[in-house]
Amino acid sequence: MQYWAVTDSGCIRDQNQDAYQIEILDRNTLLCVVCDGMGGAKSGNVASTLAAEVFAQEIKDTWKSGMDPEELDHILRNAVKLANFTVYDQAQQFPEFEGMGTTLVALLIHGKKATIVNIGDSRAYLVDKEGIKQLTTDHSLVQMMVARGELTPEKAKRYPGKNLITRAIGTEAMVECDTHHQKAERGDTFLLCSDGLSNLLDEQEMLFEVAHGQDREQCCQRLLDIAKKRGAPDNVTCVLVTL
Repeated sequence: MQYWAVTDSGCIRDQNQDAYQIEILDRNTLLCVVCDGMGGAKSGNVASTLAAEVFAQEIKDTWKSGMDPEELDHILRNAVKLANFTVYDQAQQFPEFEGMGTTLVALLIHGKKATIVNIGDSRAYLVDKEGIKQLTTDHSLVQMMVARGELTPEKAKRYPGKNLITRAIGTEAMVECDTHHQKAERGDTFLLCSDGLSNLLDEQEMLFEVAHGQDREQCCQRLLDIAKKRGAPDNVTCVLVTL
């Protein structure tokens, strides 16, 4: 496995409230986490960093080689619960952190299997010989409207409330996450990103840079550069993993 990552405050924001974490659990197992914080100039950064660190540490502490999909789901959901409790507890204890929260998307690759967990609108994509596929479903107002047939996917991209998310780490005492299991074949590439990237690049542009761009190790930087050329009004983070 090879992996690369980049995070940037973008063109407008003074502070980067995104965070990512990459951990090698053993020679066949890799964990990646991306969080996009919210809740004010200081607390958004606290929420994303805290969630990413607590989530990753809990997986490191509970990971055992040979786990089946049910066991993987269990440790991932427990890590989400712990991250959520930690961020929520800090928000309750300290007035300056009131209302803070963060998205979370994580990828656990073990051998030929990948498990993805997500809360909010940070995304995971798979690029393989068939093309590109979004593996996560956004927990957002516009996604709910698309699912109900009230908006088309194209109109959703320009909808004024597209950044309103319906689930987040740390905003409530409990949170539900989604999990997804995916085969991981040699040559496959997984892309995790915050909405600072996915709001500005469509899937075909991501596919071109990942599959056809030169110098794979510079792919994350190229994606960031495109976002910044388009104004990057939000923080931008992406993590790329190639098998």
